[in-house]
Formats: sequence, structure tokens, C-alpha cells
Amino acid sequence: MKVILFGATGMVGQGVLRECLLDSNVQSVLSVGRSNTGQNQKKLREVKHTNFLDLTEIENTLSGYDACFFCLGVSSVGMTEESYRNITYYITLSVAQTLSKLYPNMTFIYVTGAGTDSTEKGRTMWARVKGKTENDLLRLPFKAAYMFRPGGIIPLHGVKSKTKIYQLVYDVTRPIYPLLKKLFPNSITTSEQLGRAMIKVARLGYPKSIMESSDINNI
Repeated sequence: MKVILFGATGMVGQGVLRECLLDSNVQSVLSVGRSNTGQNQKKLREVKHTNFLDLTEIENTLSGYDACFFCLGVSSVGMTEESYRNITYYITLSVAQTLSKLYPNMTFIYVTGAGTDSTEKGRTMWARVKGKTENDLLRLPFKAAYMFRPGGIIPLHGVKSKTKIYQLVYDVTRPIYPLLKKLFPNSITTSEQLGRAMIKVARLGYPKSIMESSDINNI
């Protein structure tokens, strides 16, 4: 399997990239992002691109891939709904629409979050925006599309968050990771489990299009 990965330098993307590079079922990875990952691996090819609303310049590099793992995202803290929607919804749909038109036999996996509002009508801003993003992705003519909704994610193997306050929380709670997993087995996953689950679902499929943390851990 050949994979395109968006957001490889974020916390989620770092974990997914690690598992892709380790998995013998993944033949190659194309990382598309605003900055390089800093890794030098034979399986990894990197393309720097800043305007995700227009992929015209790099379309030729996107052919021949079996799956896209979309891990690009931002925190909604301090953002207006319009600003958050511009990044979370419009960028994601722009990439997905381009890929579905050019390569409809591809599987698209989007990392969203626990609590996403599929009705698009709830009180929580980020959940509404994520819900609309999920709903519109599932309408695109991909071979298959899956929405991954992890709750708490424990970063393993050196994976770090680019958001300082989040990384501080991870550093402080690291000693109690095993306890958190035991106390909240259906709400918490790890960066390793998330990446491995995405690879397996892309290869073999899954009967559900939306997966919560419990599904991710079971996979």
C-alpha cells in the first residue's frame, strides 16, 4: 500500500508517520506539508506545499497512491467559528475533493475527534464544524472514507505536540499513562494504536465509517 499523509509534523501525524514507516505493508509514504518532517527514510518522500486550497501545482505527485491519511488540524481555542471553519472545513474538503476527482479508487481517512456533532446543530462550535466536515467527506466518491474520532491520545515513542500547553500536559501526566489507560479504556488511545488502526482499516476496510476510541483500540 502507498500512502499520502497530510499533517505529518503534528502530534497525530508524527505518530501515524512512524507506524507507516515501520509497517511492512506500507510500501511508501508521501508527506505533504508546509514544513519537512526532518526524517531521512527510504520509504518517505516529502513535498512542501503551503496553499492547501489549491493543489494544482502538486497534482502530478499525488498519483499512484492507495490511501490518504489526513491528520492536519488546529485547536479551536481562541478562534472564531469562521476562522476555525476556514482551516478545518475548507482546507480538508479542498484536498479531499481534489483527490476524489483525480483518484476515486483511493481510501480517505480523516482524523477528527470524540464529541464531533454529526447533526451540525449542537452548541459546541468545533463539534459542529467537524460534524459538517465528516458529513461532506462521506458524500465524496472515494472507494471508501473513514472518520477516526479519538478522545485522549497518549503520545508515545518521542511524539510531541506543537502546542506548548498541550505538550506541558503530556509531560506532567506521562508517569500516569498506564493508569489512565486502565481507568478510561474506551476514551483513551495511543499515537501508536491510532496509526496502526488507520493502516489496517485502509488495507482491509471496516464495517463502520465512524470510529471512536474504543473501535480504534479494538482494531
